[in-house]
Amino acid sequence: MKRNSRLSLALHTLGHMAGQPDRVRKSADIAAHAGTNPVVVRRVLGSLRQAGLLVSEAGHAGGWRLARPPQEITLADVYLALDERLAAPDADEEPHDCTVAHAFHHRVSTVMAEVEQSLIHKLGATTIFEIRETAEDVS
Repeated sequence: MKRNSRLSLALHTLGHMAGQPDRVRKSADIAAHAGTNPVVVRRVLGSLRQAGLLVSEAGHAGGWRLARPPQEITLADVYLALDERLAAPDADEEPHDCTVAHAFHHRVSTVMAEVEQSLIHKLGATTIFEIRETAEDVS
C-alpha cells in the first residue's frame, strides 16, 4: 500500500484508532509510530477532519479521535477525504490537435474514470473496523 503514502498513513492511523475509538491521540505520537513528520500527520488528519471522519481537540490533553464509530467509516470515505485519485484521468490535460491523440486520450480517460468508480465502489464495501478485526485475527 505504498502507492499513495497519504492514503497509507490515513488508513494505518485510522486502523489503530478503530481499536480504541474514544482515545485521543497526539500528532507527534502518530508521527513517531508511522515514522514520519508530525506536520505531515496534521495535514492528512486535517483532511480527515474536514470530511467528518476525525475530531481534533486543542490544548494540553488534546489530539485526534474518531468522529464516528469505526463501523461507519469505509475505506472509500478515507480515500475520498484525501481528494487524490489513483486511477482517474488528469482533468488539466491540454486538448490535442492530432485526432489520433485526441481519440486515444478520450478513450483512455473514459476507461480510467470507470476504473476509478469501480475502485471507490469496492473501497466502500469495507470499513476500518473490519480491517482492525482482520489485524487482530492475524496477531
